[in-house]
Amino acid sequence: MENRNLSKLQEEINETFELHRQQALKLRLSTKEERARKLSKLREWIKRNKAEIRKALYADFKKPATEVDLTETYLVLSEINLALKNLSKWMQPKKVKSPITLTGSSSYIQFEPKGTSLIISSWNFPFQLAITPLVSALAAGCTAIIKPSESSPHTSALLRRMVMEVFSRDDVALFEGEVEVSTMLLEKPFDHIFFTGSPKVGRIVMKAAAENLSSVTLELGGKNPVIIDKNVNLEDAAQKVVWAKFMNAGQTCVAPDYLMVHSSILDPVLAEVKNQIQKMYGTKGKAIAKSKDFARIINSRHHKKLTRLLSDARLKGASIFFGGDMDEEENYLEPTILTQVTDAMDIMQEEIFGPILPVVTYTDIEDIVHTINSKPKPLALYIFSDEQFVIDFVLSNTSSGGVCINDCIIHYLQPELPFGGVNESGIGKAHGHFGFKAFSNEKAVLKQRVGMTPAKMFYPPYGFAEKRISKLFLKIFG
Repeated sequence: MENRNLSKLQEEINETFELHRQQALKLRLSTKEERARKLSKLREWIKRNKAEIRKALYADFKKPATEVDLTETYLVLSEINLALKNLSKWMQPKKVKSPITLTGSSSYIQFEPKGTSLIISSWNFPFQLAITPLVSALAAGCTAIIKPSESSPHTSALLRRMVMEVFSRDDVALFEGEVEVSTMLLEKPFDHIFFTGSPKVGRIVMKAAAENLSSVTLELGGKNPVIIDKNVNLEDAAQKVVWAKFMNAGQTCVAPDYLMVHSSILDPVLAEVKNQIQKMYGTKGKAIAKSKDFARIINSRHHKKLTRLLSDARLKGASIFFGGDMDEEENYLEPTILTQVTDAMDIMQEEIFGPILPVVTYTDIEDIVHTINSKPKPLALYIFSDEQFVIDFVLSNTSSGGVCINDCIIHYLQPELPFGGVNESGIGKAHGHFGFKAFSNEKAVLKQRVGMTPAKMFYPPYGFAEKRISKLFLKIFG
């Protein structure tokens, strides 16, 4: 971008941020009805433009319409509906009990808007990942500036149109562009920053936020393991894993990253996984490439990264059990299953974020825990087992953002659960009430009666009586 254009953009960002800072002061007094009107207008726009959302996602990476409806439109609409249903309850001050040492006082938590917010979203679910945090920001009474991904330009253009048609500029604004736009925005002292993307960029966002002491929600990713224990229903497990892994061509932050299979059932698991791939997408080769139900890789840069991971694994001894076909011009990569995988391969060290599924084996439960704990904490962990002690052992001895037992990724659809990672896979929680709280300051309020406070017993000067009372106080309550 030319220096003249960058200068003009910087002026526009400065002006917009100042508008938002002034508007944020007014929104501290916003009512449930005012917030609900904004959410309702957003909901109606989405309902009217379902077809346009499908077209934009298809243009960006040939995402199937059914996947768009489920993972983009439905998720946003359900988030809006949940907020509208619960907004009054969420905004209500929450009373808390007072200890006997504060007799006579009353205490409560007041939820106030943090103020100005910045939402930097990812390309893999470019509509949903921009708008779901926006719903939380609006519900909490914040302003929002959105920076969508430059890798999904058609969806970004649609988002820009939506913002212009639904919101006033001082409530919600959107800036398109590449990394220099994000850099300019991150220099501003936002009250909260919500970022979705890779751990690498997440570190950059967190460093920038630290300069202004902005609070952050970071939705990152990681190597999400799937454990398939012996004596499970193999057809059921394989069907769920294949759907979760290859939806969106594997470009999902909660997608299974690698499969851990009990050594006694490796062959039947591989056979069933292959069977389910062919049932969902067609037989190997051209049939899958022609499938309208299988998305493409977002761009050539990411396609090259995936082919590099695949080549590195094969050079180091991995075998392709199924798949491996690719078309660079189409950014196509066939659903691929790898066996004989080791930790020496890049594919077992980096988040894959594509339609490649490495399979490793284990013999006892300690192997599972050792493998998972040797890597950064994942965003999601999946356990297929009928043995409760296996489930309990894995839950107690590993750490992850979320867990699904005998299923994959559907915990993302449960609005009453917090969604987010831990350390490398993310900071903070989102969705529903948790998203509302992410954009809210939980302000502590204590009200005391006039002329009364237990603290008077400890006012100076500290004489003999005060010292005796303090010792007695410690003895009783300490």
